[in-house]
Amino acid sequence: MAAPESGSIASNSQIVAEQIGAQIFIDGWALVCPGDPERAADLARRAASVSHDGEAIYGAQVVAAMEAQAFVEEDIDTLLDVGISVIPKDSVIYRMIDHIRGWHAGETDWHQGYAKMAATYNYTNYGGNCHMVPNHGLIILGLLYGGGDLGESLKVVNTAGWDTDCNSGNLGCLLGIRGGLAAFDDGRDWRGPVAGRLILSTADGGRAFSDAAAEAQHVAQIGHALAGEAWTAPKEGARFNFELPGSVQGFWAECDGERAAAADRAAVANVEGNSATGTRSLRVSAAGTSGAAGRARALAATFMQPDQLGHMHYDLAASPTLYPGQRLQIGLRLDADASAPVSVRPLVRVYDEAKTLDTVHGHEVAAAPGEPTSIDWVVPDTGGQPIAQVGLEYPGANPLYLDYVDWSGSPQIELARPADSDTAARDREAVWRRAWVPGVDIWLETGREAFNLTQNSGRGLLIHGARDWQDYQVAATVTPIFCGRGGLAARIQGMRRMYALLLESPDTVQLIKALDGDTVLARSRLAWTADTPYALRLRAIGNRIEGWVDGERVVDVTDTDDPLTGGGVAFVVEEGTCSPTPCRCHPPHSRAVAA
Repeated sequence: MAAPESGSIASNSQIVAEQIGAQIFIDGWALVCPGDPERAADLARRAASVSHDGEAIYGAQVVAAMEAQAFVEEDIDTLLDVGISVIPKDSVIYRMIDHIRGWHAGETDWHQGYAKMAATYNYTNYGGNCHMVPNHGLIILGLLYGGGDLGESLKVVNTAGWDTDCNSGNLGCLLGIRGGLAAFDDGRDWRGPVAGRLILSTADGGRAFSDAAAEAQHVAQIGHALAGEAWTAPKEGARFNFELPGSVQGFWAECDGERAAAADRAAVANVEGNSATGTRSLRVSAAGTSGAAGRARALAATFMQPDQLGHMHYDLAASPTLYPGQRLQIGLRLDADASAPVSVRPLVRVYDEAKTLDTVHGHEVAAAPGEPTSIDWVVPDTGGQPIAQVGLEYPGANPLYLDYVDWSGSPQIELARPADSDTAARDREAVWRRAWVPGVDIWLETGREAFNLTQNSGRGLLIHGARDWQDYQVAATVTPIFCGRGGLAARIQGMRRMYALLLESPDTVQLIKALDGDTVLARSRLAWTADTPYALRLRAIGNRIEGWVDGERVVDVTDTDDPLTGGGVAFVVEEGTCSPTPCRCHPPHSRAVAA
């Protein structure tokens, strides 16, 4: 069912179609259309129409238009005029905004304005789980009675209640655009506690752990593309580049010498200078005047942290962002006032079976005072356990400046149940299992099998990996027990984007490309039978995709039609059960996988 029918009132009823979802996800359309409210509102309408209709679309358009205009306009009344200019004058949203503006003109106490709004635009009159109309009203209420002040506006929109999370998000986005970084300089520490960390539960699991600066640059790249302008990524696209003022990109510092004196504790800060590739860097300071702080570390998350494993309000589906075999590169500079060179070494922290973190160090590199220094380290094998943190350590008597942190290349891993895993316990919350995105109905782990997968209807995927996996090969032995199709996939970008080598009943193996539906790129005859293991291998180099079954190459395709250029791997099962062995991912010409 295509939009707008899919989201229409006729298909879903008015109450369902007018819920708040259309507004929740609307900020991005404004962020890629700065100063162009009409285009932002049009994108908002088209996106919202997939799942919503009526007043839900109007509310989304108002928010998108105001946010786009806020790049070039500060006056709140003007922003509201722009917002209502893109929706019908006979709509409920238009009428409600007019009422709230009138109440605000004659009443300075937001409690009184809220009482008037809640008497008419409430959950009784606008029902369902979370209707657009009342919650959109709170955004307008907070905007007006907060006077454009970020803290005051968020206080109003939160204290008023109803759907506090997304209302705060939309209003905070609007005021952040309107005021820029100065909007956060009101005496409160808006940025420090979160440090820009961003976690997104997604079938594209390698994108789950990110940060606000990285996503802002990603959005800016899209905006440039829409405007037909070139985009130059800071510091040649390094994932941690520290080029945005104040952004620490989720990094934190710790120190062996964190004793009683607070002045000797480690800290990070974004500062100007000390960069060989840009204009800013991350300052890591580990000691105060005593100089007794010991070894310091600067760290960032690459996966779930120990305190997140069992305490997420929403289930977190994610894969790590960093893997064995990838090349970690760090640019840094020791403070020019240091009296002598120091030894710096990279590190990763890896989970063990007890769900605690073990530290794995790389080679030591000498950093001379004031001189640019680089680290280049291939991350070693971790025994099947996910990497949770990445960073470096050094003697912390003097500040050190991180210029960039990045990694790239093909993974070199075996994705299996770790050797020290308690197979008898079959812990479904084991950390190695949490590193897979479970897009499949049932994943059973037995004493003999780590992966026994069942999908009741449609296609099921058990996904692992990240978008920066580009050229690589993946191999596993798959036993189709009873299923319509089963096999192995590469360059996964979610549940509906991939290349997959599939055994199809009754006597066919095929290579499909899933992107806006399935396309069969190639097929070959293969007399396969149930309950028989088959060694499958997929190799992706550029736009050439090859597939093998039991050592015989059965498909070889060059995809010239919008090829998928990167992504993780997955086991695939459709309407039935299959049992794959652990899979191996290696560089594309690795003999280990080919064997």
